[in-house]
Amino acid sequence: MSFLRKSVHLMGSVARRQQHLKVIGGAISTAARDFSSKPSDDYANFPGAKAPFVSKLNLIQPEDYAPIPIYRVMDQDGYIADESQDPQLSREVVEKMFRDMVLLNTMDKILYESQRQGRISFYMTNFGEEASHIGSAAALEMRDLIYGQYREAGVLVWRGFRIDQFIDQCYGNTDDLGRGKQMPVHYGSRELNFVTISSPLSTQMPQAVGAAYAMKLRPDNDACVVCYFGEGAASEGDAHAAFNFAATLGCPTILFCRNNGFAISTPSHEQYKGDGIAGRGPMGYGITTIRVDGTDVFAVYNAMKAAREYVLKENKPVVFEALAYRVGHHSTSDDSTAYRPAEEIEIWNSVEHPISKLKRYMVHKGWFDETVENEYVKDIRKKVLKQIAVSEKKLKSNWREMFEGVYAEMPDHLIEQRSELEKHIGAHKEHYPSMNFEK
Repeated sequence: MSFLRKSVHLMGSVARRQQHLKVIGGAISTAARDFSSKPSDDYANFPGAKAPFVSKLNLIQPEDYAPIPIYRVMDQDGYIADESQDPQLSREVVEKMFRDMVLLNTMDKILYESQRQGRISFYMTNFGEEASHIGSAAALEMRDLIYGQYREAGVLVWRGFRIDQFIDQCYGNTDDLGRGKQMPVHYGSRELNFVTISSPLSTQMPQAVGAAYAMKLRPDNDACVVCYFGEGAASEGDAHAAFNFAATLGCPTILFCRNNGFAISTPSHEQYKGDGIAGRGPMGYGITTIRVDGTDVFAVYNAMKAAREYVLKENKPVVFEALAYRVGHHSTSDDSTAYRPAEEIEIWNSVEHPISKLKRYMVHKGWFDETVENEYVKDIRKKVLKQIAVSEKKLKSNWREMFEGVYAEMPDHLIEQRSELEKHIGAHKEHYPSMNFEK
């Protein structure tokens, strides 16, 4: 069964089980109120859990619970399904959302080809997930701290990261904020409150929760932490540590899962058997949870606004799952046609694509001009191509910098290693392109 057909089947099951969910929810909330006010003889008082006793054995099955519904505002034709959920954003804001998504999409196409031409070593596109980046970033304040995984470049676009900064990082030259010490697409910006990305999956999750805990301890705190991760990363042990840490210590953090269905090459039905990542929030960790259509920029925006308000008011975390479809390959090291049909990809790259949906909305509003938009794309292409020509000619940082930036005072073993490398390069100059590096 294709990913799209599974989504349709899932939506149908939500409607069928809605009444059952209400009954369960009512029973749980009533029981909780009764227990908190006056313990009943029918309730257990174990320190590990508070729940009613039953006299009949019953194996609880996954299908006994309805899946968490998917919140959306805009349908695939760009119409608002419920006018009360329209965020009422101005034309200026909506146009920025659209153009930032188009900029990201255009830059991705060119830099992907740049890697294929051997000009950079690695690249990851964001195709199909632009709405989850832009919608979430638009709902945040600049003071909110971001921990990314590696496919959240749109958050930086919204915050003002420039084309030259993206490309300098991918080329690892002297103007790269990371001084060439990271792989391409491992962006970071202290100015924009975006913590530098690291390659190992989910290491950012407990770090983000720890940062949120520190914020909680500040008087009159007015900022939260948003931690982005994929559904594949949620299988790592660090994810469990982060969820539990956030829940038990009450940290103002939004744990934002970009569930694009495939991780690096593993379909979600092989990655987990439960109700996605959102299903782990309420029952598994006791965390307030939101699940949204990640291809709907307005749904992501509304949900993120609500999540941010909640975590700051309550000093508690939120699990936020944005469901989307990774249209591109996982990275330039992947060929996704090996594990999914091209026909399926095309559906999500056209009808269900977040840029297409927002474009239809703008057409309905009379805010879209095809000629102006085509000129905008041409202009972005020119800027990206021009910057590539500039960035690839810049020198790399002095190679000695690889030993710096970790310790305030360089320890003896690194001083020794640097000295050995200096002697080695000096003895074999003809084998090293030293002219490409700063002196």
